Amino acid sequence: MRCAIYTRKSTDDARDSQLKSVDNQRDLCAKYIESQAAEGWSLLSDRYDDEGFGGGNMKRPALERLMADVRTGAVDAIVVYKIDRLSRSLRDFANIIDAFDRAGVSFYSTTQQFSTTTSMGRLTLNILLTFAQFEREMIGERTRDWVAGAKARGIWTSGPPPYGYRLENKRLAIHDERAEVVRFIFRRFARLGVFADVAAEVNRQGHRNRRGARFDGRLIKAVLTNRTYLGESPHHPRIVTKASWIKVQEAIAAHEASWRSQAGARSRRG
Repeated sequence: MRCAIYTRKSTDDARDSQLKSVDNQRDLCAKYIESQAAEGWSLLSDRYDDEGFGGGNMKRPALERLMADVRTGAVDAIVVYKIDRLSRSLRDFANIIDAFDRAGVSFYSTTQQFSTTTSMGRLTLNILLTFAQFEREMIGERTRDWVAGAKARGIWTSGPPPYGYRLENKRLAIHDERAEVVRFIFRRFARLGVFADVAAEVNRQGHRNRRGARFDGRLIKAVLTNRTYLGESPHHPRIVTKASWIKVQEAIAAHEASWRSQAGARSRRG
């Protein structure tokens, strides 16, 4: 029986990263297959390892390759370290098992004893998967609760701070020099009305973005449409006034309306 090993390691699996590493999973599965050599089991050389993918995501390169090999009859059995390595979603797992059944492929876990060839084994599998999905949903709820609580305490949870701010004790604080650049960008766009022209002025003054690169029209627009600068949250210090924000949004709307009008005219002429 030709056996394929499937492994998966999520970036969130930090609690027991050594145990759940794809190499350790593969070693455990390989030893399990080796113990069944007398029954005619043999390990396929192809590796199906997905590192950095969650169990609720079906868009995994190795899993997609494995399912393609299942459909072509290149695999007789799938061996995993735990069933949640394959999927943490009941619906997705049911679809995978259904595909295995249609292809006549067996499914085994090295740490959870069941057999998909018996009704009791299928019941056990469904119970185990129910708990796997429950665990995934609990992790998601705890993450959402933490993010909501962190935001309520003023902790910045959205990656790098916007240009014009810095992080101080995980909270937004004004970066004085860059905040002045942000205000300049708002003032100049209200007068010029063209993203690229404002970018050119900012670059001529020697300013660079957070990565040390030159400003472009896309970045100027991102600055001008970022509501964080309004300080609407009591934990986010304000960089631009509401009057300045409204004036710029009106200028952006006029700029984009003019662009659409010109594009339509060119299309009609073409």
